[in-house]
Amino acid sequence: MTRLPESEHPNKAFGWAARDTSGVLSPFKFSRRATGEKDVAFKVLYCGICHSDLHMVKNEWGISLYPLVPGHEIVGEVTEVGNKVQKFKVGDRVGVGYLVGSCGSCDSCKDDLENYCPKTILTSGAKYHDGSITYGGYSDTMVADEQFIVRIPENLPLDAAAPLLCAGITVYSPLKYYGLDKPGLHIGVVGLGGLGHVAVKFAKAMGVKVTVISTSLAKKKEALENLGADSFLVSRDNDQLQGARGTLDGIIDTVSAHHPLLPLIGLLKSNGKLVFVGAPEKPLELPVFALLQGRKVVGGSMTGGLKETQEMIDFAAKHNVKPDIEVVAMEYVNTAMERLLKADVKYRFVIDIGNTLKATS
Repeated sequence: MTRLPESEHPNKAFGWAARDTSGVLSPFKFSRRATGEKDVAFKVLYCGICHSDLHMVKNEWGISLYPLVPGHEIVGEVTEVGNKVQKFKVGDRVGVGYLVGSCGSCDSCKDDLENYCPKTILTSGAKYHDGSITYGGYSDTMVADEQFIVRIPENLPLDAAAPLLCAGITVYSPLKYYGLDKPGLHIGVVGLGGLGHVAVKFAKAMGVKVTVISTSLAKKKEALENLGADSFLVSRDNDQLQGARGTLDGIIDTVSAHHPLLPLIGLLKSNGKLVFVGAPEKPLELPVFALLQGRKVVGGSMTGGLKETQEMIDFAAKHNVKPDIEVVAMEYVNTAMERLLKADVKYRFVIDIGNTLKATS
């Protein structure tokens, strides 16, 4: 095992944590587990802020364990590797996404779909195999089994790579699985936020024609000129929707708010697919008869397995797919959370851990 001086050993950690359901974050000293034989330890340089971090710090899903250090879009540089680690070495650029563990033996795990394992271990606020609480990337160091580590290509900036570990794989996976990645196809992307803008970029890089569907006409210029979408529909404009009926091979729906599905289903061609990656708090009404008329399919997708996440990162590096980000200091995190709640970000916050966390300690 390659070791560091004791004073820099990665099991001594510092970050920001929520102590209760108020969700307010403040400085927090804690310990990471010692680097095991199959573990990779790395210095955290950047960590993205995801909307699910808001849910976790306030325990809105009922699964959070406190103190909770959020963050599952974590990138940095390897500082130590266990003696059985084969894929990484000290100095490598790496990342960790939404999960850090799974059972390793179920059908999903065997199919490289660890994200669908019933015993998936989340990167923050969950219990690890040894009973310890997992702490996320709003911290100076990270330790994870090499199976759950992703290599970041040299030509992909680390700050831009961070959101890809959640937002990127969340939209890349359904595009691939549902066959919506074929050049010449025409897809719709509902919602132009953190997920939606990345979906547009990946689809365009795959050679797919993209129509952005939004409630806000104000986003039309952004969609067409800055993100490269081919067309734009206002979802509340019945004339526009009627004119586009039956034109889409598939739709990636990124919206987490309650919204009607019948207009979206109407935009699909026969055999078209409506795929959800957003998670509305209240159930949506599904107009089944509209599905029958055209053999249309409704599906869902949640993040991705580690093999596919590496594939996604490599694709992003090759095709220069980078999310639009706003880099912030660690001490700005509570304000960033408040702004995120109001959708006041274009489009993902990324915390500059490497340069600003030390200043707050």
